Amino acid sequence: MNQQLILASESPYKKNILKRLGLPFFAHAPFVDETPTQSESARALTIRLASAKAQTIARHYPTACVISTDQSADCTGEILGKPQSKDRAVDMLHRLSGKDVSFFTTVGFCAPDTPLLLHTEEVVVSIRALSHAEIVRYIDADEPLDCAGSFKVERLGISLFRSVKSEDPTALEGLPLIQLCQWLRDQGFSIP
Repeated sequence: MNQQLILASESPYKKNILKRLGLPFFAHAPFVDETPTQSESARALTIRLASAKAQTIARHYPTACVISTDQSADCTGEILGKPQSKDRAVDMLHRLSGKDVSFFTTVGFCAPDTPLLLHTEEVVVSIRALSHAEIVRYIDADEPLDCAGSFKVERLGISLFRSVKSEDPTALEGLPLIQLCQWLRDQGFSIP
């Protein structure tokens, strides 16, 4: 397969997930404004952003296959962002303690002469009741300041959960590989 594969993200998390497929690719950040619009749901936000990211990079590389992804989380109607500071992460985990959080992850795929493909996975995470000491220990250990919901599922974040409901476990990490693999096979990529 000689077709160029581009990940529309510079996220180290998303790069690591895509590396699992063993396909050569390079990453190119699309620089899309990720601010939610007024009354936009978490699901609608991820669909809009994954679409914009894929189309932005595809315009620069019209003969390549472009993969985009976006993830947002919702708890009781509130979109959860990335905390960016330890204090905000502590506050967020206190608010999530004992609650269910829905994570929406949309993967986008652009290929030459093919319409944009989009697929959204919802993952419901039940956070167990957390003490302040557990929250602080966790944040100090994992430093999840750049992660929606203030945890890293691929690390110690899993210790905060009561349960996870998902059809694609990679969706919670930020890139739903099950659907993506099918799209890549449809384009002639050999997986595995």
